[in-house]
Amino acid sequence: MKTPTLETERLILRPITLDDAPAIQRYFNNWEIIKYISNAPWPYPDDGALTHICNSVLPDVKLGNWHVWAITIKRGDGECIGLINYRLKANNNDNRGFWLAVPYHGQGLMTEAVLVVNEFVFNTLGIDSFKTRNVKGNIGSHRIKVKTGGCIIGEIKEEMENGHTETMTLWKVTRESWEEAKAKL
Repeated sequence: MKTPTLETERLILRPITLDDAPAIQRYFNNWEIIKYISNAPWPYPDDGALTHICNSVLPDVKLGNWHVWAITIKRGDGECIGLINYRLKANNNDNRGFWLAVPYHGQGLMTEAVLVVNEFVFNTLGIDSFKTRNVKGNIGSHRIKVKTGGCIIGEIKEEMENGHTETMTLWKVTRESWEEAKAKL
């Protein structure tokens, strides 16, 4: 299935393209984001976004393994301000991931994006549950997962690309837990 464009009240989530590389490079190349991403190198290379999109994202999307959306402001200029993805063929602990540019933190935008992606995962793809994770110290990600139906199922230690070892919180989101959380928002 081709990755569809999804919309919320304030956002358009559209399939990622190579044209998003400059904005991703500008916003993602920030320690406040990268310190929470297990497979992101630090310092971030000058061609990091373009290389990642070309060598990892687009090939996996083409194979049908991954849905990756560029997050954009509905009334904006279409610039990518973050990414959210759902991996159809993932390891056992990480189907969905996301990040948002620091200037857009604290506005509820990522919660909006997660809700519409969960809607797609549960209602369009017909998935009954999935797992996700985050660095234990990532309070923002933790809050979003709680608000959108995540239930903690454990912790693991993981070696990060940046050389640190972090404790990762493992989460499970079920159709039922998501429906209950959505009703409270």
